[in-house]
Amino acid sequence: MSVTCNSAGRHADLWLLDGGLATELEHRGFDISGPLWSARVLREAPQAIEQVHYDYFAAGADFAISASYQASYAGYAALGLGNDETTALLRRSVSLAQSARARYREDSCRSDSPQPQERLERLRIAASVGPYGATLHDGSEYRGNYGLSVEELIAFHANRFAILAESDADLLACETIPSLDEARALAQLMRDYPRRSAWMSFTSPDGMRTAEGEPLIECARFLDSIANVAAIGVNCVDPTVITRAIHEIRAGTAKPIVVYPNSGEHWIASTGQWAGTAHRSQLAELTPEWISAGAQWVGGCCRTRPADIAEIARQISR
Repeated sequence: MSVTCNSAGRHADLWLLDGGLATELEHRGFDISGPLWSARVLREAPQAIEQVHYDYFAAGADFAISASYQASYAGYAALGLGNDETTALLRRSVSLAQSARARYREDSCRSDSPQPQERLERLRIAASVGPYGATLHDGSEYRGNYGLSVEELIAFHANRFAILAESDADLLACETIPSLDEARALAQLMRDYPRRSAWMSFTSPDGMRTAEGEPLIECARFLDSIANVAAIGVNCVDPTVITRAIHEIRAGTAKPIVVYPNSGEHWIASTGQWAGTAHRSQLAELTPEWISAGAQWVGGCCRTRPADIAEIARQISR
């Protein structure tokens, strides 16, 4: 569609990502228990996912990350779904985000207070490629140490990666990666799609090492050589380790840095619950520090909501 609203917008080099998808679905009353999380809602109530994407755009996000993080052939097969239906659901995850973007643009242009044209035109869709550990539903994405080779990880990711890489998403979000080996596997798949770009973001307990223990600087140096890796960073980590992580990654790459922490709580796989104290206000409070340190893509992950993204947007606008 052609967007013809008035123009203005935030700095072109700074991108605001959305926040937690499963978190918001749960807040709205959807059952995300079990191993599929939001991938269950993707099948059972897709309109709810489209609305969450819409609300994040309305909150100020430039990016909607698709509901494909937990969607996998193995995960859906456990429910008795065949490959064709899984493929259709993966494609649906992208089309729902596209639908939300189109609807938001149309509604804005019809509004008495339309968004600037530049803002509407920069809205993007990132197809989420979750880690192998997410399908285990045991917190492995925060530990790593899968016991799998790079070749085995390539084999796990290949089919889903191909569907998302061939979709109409603007780029891929290879996220919550706990180890350099999984990054190597995803980087190999990226080489098979040289015209497709992606960001790669790791989990880290301390802002210095991956969940499995490799230095973030080493990960950044490896990914720096992959031409179609658009940005490198961390996600679903405590907000207080973000600045340190930015410095570590910046020491290993000149690529843009992407950061989107969780609320500061941590996932307890044995109970299926989040524990600790939420400090969501820290996201907006610390955003200027992260941008000053070198982050160009900022957002929220688990346990963050549209209101948190709206507050970050306000900080950015200042």
